[in-house]
Amino acid sequence: MAKSKFTKEQYLKWYEELLLMRRFEERAGQLYGMQKIKGFCHLYIGQEAVVAGAMSVLQPDDNMITAYRDHAHALGKGTSARAVMAELYGKATGCSKGKGGSMHMFDAKNRFFGGHGIVGGQIPLGAGIAFAEKYLGTKNVTVCYMGDGATRQGALHEAFNMAMTWLLPVVYIIENNNYAMGTSVERTSNVQELYKLGLSYDMPSEPVDGMSVEAVHEAMERAVNHARSGKGPYLLEINTYRYKGHSMSDPAKYRTKEEVEEYKAKDPIEQVLITIRSKKYATEAEIETINTRVRDTVEDSVKFAEESPWPDPAELYTDVYVQADYPYIKE
Repeated sequence: MAKSKFTKEQYLKWYEELLLMRRFEERAGQLYGMQKIKGFCHLYIGQEAVVAGAMSVLQPDDNMITAYRDHAHALGKGTSARAVMAELYGKATGCSKGKGGSMHMFDAKNRFFGGHGIVGGQIPLGAGIAFAEKYLGTKNVTVCYMGDGATRQGALHEAFNMAMTWLLPVVYIIENNNYAMGTSVERTSNVQELYKLGLSYDMPSEPVDGMSVEAVHEAMERAVNHARSGKGPYLLEINTYRYKGHSMSDPAKYRTKEEVEEYKAKDPIEQVLITIRSKKYATEAEIETINTRVRDTVEDSVKFAEESPWPDPAELYTDVYVQADYPYIKE
């Protein structure tokens, strides 16, 4: 058997991270059905490798920004399951003090800058955060996620042009799950290999198998090293798949059961588990210990959210404006 590039410890870490994202989202879906979580709710089930593969490359001070399918990104970046679940409940202990809900997670301490409800709104913001890091002379990289539907926004082209002109340390990731809400990529663009959008700006760009955490890690390693070394932006089209609808209100009738099952056969969690078992990285008892730990973490987050207080009505007018003197303003 060929020697793996990745260690036993890495595979076990990936398994636990992937499983936490999956079980958290499954529980969130249940709680939404029970009306414990209200508003919009977009689940990440099936796409977990896109975040887990990135996090095994990124450093703690690197920045992340994404769209509204953001629960797993927050968990990956280090926000506690408690804080994410409490935010879904709209409680004061949530990572956005209960004001953001599902679509607007935010955790400055862990350098997670949203969670953005406006389609494509985070794309120029990602360039802006990267500009700040370059201005301050840091080596921090900004990773900016978007869905395939967001690539139709004009702001993408403006941001790509500026990012390349100024060689900003930003890695753009298109999470291509084939459908912008319910409309397939084929029906919205003659450019169906979305990574090619970066080529017109001379931005290094490549497609990635998003059902493989190893492939995501390797592509992210190339992209992040490129950006961190001062060479400018990098674009990855990570081809993935969501098992559920666009949001909880979407029955997803625009795709066949056969198509969904085809992707489930390549499930990223199962692929990692196959490797762990084949290489004897863990016994069945040790795997079950991880399963139990993840299950307990999710249930603890639910209990925490249930018992947390609602925001004080006086909080309605706080955090609307802030004094812009931290962390990116120089005298």
